[in-house]
Amino acid sequence: MDDGDRRALDLVKELVHRLLSTSPPSSTANSHQSTTLNPNPIIPSDQQYHQALRYAIRILSSRMTPSIAADESAMVESIKRRLATQGKSSDALTFADVYTKFSLKTGQGSVRNKWAVLYLLKTVSEDRKIQKHQSTSVAPNGFLSSALSGGLPELVGSESNRNFGLRNGCSKVLNNVQGYTDNSKDSRGLVGKLGKMEKGYSDGSLSDDFQSLNCVGDNSRVLRGKGEVGKGWSGGVLMVSKDPENLRDMAYKEFVNLSKEENEVSEDVLVRDVLYACQGIDGKYVKYDKNEDGYVLPDWMKVPRATRSVVRKLCELGWLFRKVKGYISDSMNQFPAQDVGTVGQAFCAALQDELSEYYKLLAVLEGQAMNPIPLGSKSACSGSYMSLRRLSVWFAEPIVKMRLMAVLVDNCKSLKGGAMAGAIHMHAQHGDPLVNDFMKRLLRRVCSPLFEMVRRWVLEGELEDIFAEFFIVSQPVKDESLWREGYRLHAAMLPAFISQSLAKQILRTGKSINFLRVCCDDRGWADAATEAATAVGTTTTRGSLGYGETDALESLVTEAAKRIDTHLLELMHKRYKFKEHCLAIKRYLLLGQGDFVQYLMDIVGPELSEPANTISSFKLATLLESAITSSNAQYDGCDIRARLRVKMMPHKTGDRGWDVFSLEYDAGVPLNTIFTESVMTRYIRVFNFLWKLRRVEHALTGTWKTMKPNCITSHFFSKLPQAVKLQLILTSRKCQVLWDEMNHFVSNLQYYIMFEVLEVSWSNLVKEMELSKDLDDLLAAHEKYLFSILEKSLLGERSQELNKTLFVLFDLILRFRSLADRLYEGINELQSRTSETSTNSRDKVKSRGKSNDKTSEPGSWLGEGRKALTQRAGEFLKNMGNDMDVIGKDYTTIFEGFISQLPVQQHIDLKFLMFRLNFTEFYSQIQPITRGKFF
Repeated sequence: MDDGDRRALDLVKELVHRLLSTSPPSSTANSHQSTTLNPNPIIPSDQQYHQALRYAIRILSSRMTPSIAADESAMVESIKRRLATQGKSSDALTFADVYTKFSLKTGQGSVRNKWAVLYLLKTVSEDRKIQKHQSTSVAPNGFLSSALSGGLPELVGSESNRNFGLRNGCSKVLNNVQGYTDNSKDSRGLVGKLGKMEKGYSDGSLSDDFQSLNCVGDNSRVLRGKGEVGKGWSGGVLMVSKDPENLRDMAYKEFVNLSKEENEVSEDVLVRDVLYACQGIDGKYVKYDKNEDGYVLPDWMKVPRATRSVVRKLCELGWLFRKVKGYISDSMNQFPAQDVGTVGQAFCAALQDELSEYYKLLAVLEGQAMNPIPLGSKSACSGSYMSLRRLSVWFAEPIVKMRLMAVLVDNCKSLKGGAMAGAIHMHAQHGDPLVNDFMKRLLRRVCSPLFEMVRRWVLEGELEDIFAEFFIVSQPVKDESLWREGYRLHAAMLPAFISQSLAKQILRTGKSINFLRVCCDDRGWADAATEAATAVGTTTTRGSLGYGETDALESLVTEAAKRIDTHLLELMHKRYKFKEHCLAIKRYLLLGQGDFVQYLMDIVGPELSEPANTISSFKLATLLESAITSSNAQYDGCDIRARLRVKMMPHKTGDRGWDVFSLEYDAGVPLNTIFTESVMTRYIRVFNFLWKLRRVEHALTGTWKTMKPNCITSHFFSKLPQAVKLQLILTSRKCQVLWDEMNHFVSNLQYYIMFEVLEVSWSNLVKEMELSKDLDDLLAAHEKYLFSILEKSLLGERSQELNKTLFVLFDLILRFRSLADRLYEGINELQSRTSETSTNSRDKVKSRGKSNDKTSEPGSWLGEGRKALTQRAGEFLKNMGNDMDVIGKDYTTIFEGFISQLPVQQHIDLKFLMFRLNFTEFYSQIQPITRGKFF
């Protein structure tokens, strides 16, 4: 027991002792006065004292509280009104001033429960007023019998007993006040004032402010002994009872009278108007005010401020109902406009269901509002009636739900479909179980159309999205573009409870079904979808998926995607032979079938040397068919051979057949989903590059055949003059060295392309095809394969400079081929002409010489005799040597520029090409000037 409890117990003991002795305890200060007031004090026994003490502690430890609400403002107004009606206007003003000072005291040392003090003093005053109108009869020596029999002791006897009882009552007031104050200077001052009041009671004088003291508990009241009216209080009896004198009913009647004075409208009417307002209907007094944007009472109506505040607070529910109901009405009026959609309709239906439950509650409350509000003390605690305070309790949960619905309505006005479901889902992340359950129940209804779209798309490949609400959008395209461009994700319609990865998987699953149905004409996906649904424990019927079942949705999508993708890949490899077609493109368009390419180049070479506008594509197609039947390509399947065709590229004036000739491969449906038009265009770019590289190689091979050692006989060489002989040796050597350098470059470049580029890329493609799990993986593998070929073959966008340099080198090699052909054609003709000695031949040569003076063309000067023949041969060889020097210098300059650019290419790895071209480090040591002098 702490010090506070000990002090309280000591005070209770002191009070019981005083009451039992019917005189104040003896003390040096007032012993004489006590003896005078009560010359025969009663000394109770120890048993009586302990019994009374236990009884007092039982009363003080009970939890009896006043039966009225703790409204400080209403209590102050009631006291002032009572003083004013009694004609004590000055006392009312004094009380108002004192209360103002009393209420301003806050903080440490102030009274916390000011209402309790006011209520206590008001009750004391009321009891004093009642006491004046009652006759008192006090039984002598009634205290002990009353206390011992269960009642409270009676304060009996003379004036001294009365004064002592009043002093004791004031002591109780002091104790009560001290319970609500701190041990501070202000609290001690307040207790001192009440102490003076107690002294005033002992002197027989009582101020007009507080006429009497009375302690009130729940269902109990302190009753005084009945004395003579003229003598005031002659004694008192403290007893606990069930209000035997019906004082509570009297207080209720008085409260009714005061309420009628303060209110122009009864509470029943206000309750009914509030219920109307909560349905969006104007009542008799409570009406919707557009300026205030809410339901309010008119300003002219006389109602307490507290009542007006309660009505305004309760009518917030009506304002929220008006907003929600207006949204539902507007949305339904717009239907079937595109702005609403199926998700918006489901949202409105869910809101309407919540409002239906709300209507049921209002119906119950209206039924209770038909019963009058009881005013008696007994009926006040029981019975089905409705007051404003009871409405506030009933509206606690509906107003939370209505606020949520109003917030959702505001956020979803401009949204639809998946965006609306996502916005509502964000409000479901709430810690309040009531809010969380409400939002989940609402979302199950709202997301029902969305999940039905997901189910049909994943299991049936159907996309029924009339109002553009789904996060997958379709657009009309050709069959070959169905997979790549037919469907895409609409990020704005993707709700937050479906992740980006899951959405992509949903998209791919539906695309696979549509691809199988439209492009492959296959129905095996239906069995795969049914097996997937069975494997995850769900069904393929409507309503099998819903909000809150994200794990089930993810499992279904994953299983369906795995089975359908497996079926699709199996179809692509086995029925449509995707790998075989990729190999055919590699062999024919990428020139991997060597015998076919060599034979084709041999038979179409003469035809392609003609101008492009004179070449017949039908003739070339016949030559292509001949090349196929004359090579190992004839053993390929008919389906593959039939897809290979000749294609003539657009040509310009002056183009030759070599510049416009190309091959194409018609993949057909559904392989054209992978081998699209743009893909085949890139394959043709690679073919043109490889075809020109093969043409250059073929040209150098032809040059080698022309300049082989046995072409010039030793007999002819020995008959040549020394000057012509030296010129022939020098020119032939230049041609041989330049051919060696060009052949080194072309052969190593071709080796790099065929093995380091094509074969390595093909090996990677085969590995990735085996690891592919869906069509997207297959597309990505093929795209990577083609991209690798383009980049490593110097055909990419970032290799344009190298590519241009490379084609310039090719053109120089072809010029060299023409120059070498002219050189050895002249040498061969010179060799044949030297054996002719007839005059007729010389005359013919002489006649041709008149028309072609100083020409480098052989055959025009060989008939002029040996001296002229020697002169013309020297000039021809000298001119050919000069032309050879020009080509050599141009080739060297461009080639060294090409070599210098290889190491600085950051986007591709050209170390294998650089290694093969500069294996002996010849190009790293030689300088451009030296190279020029060499030639």
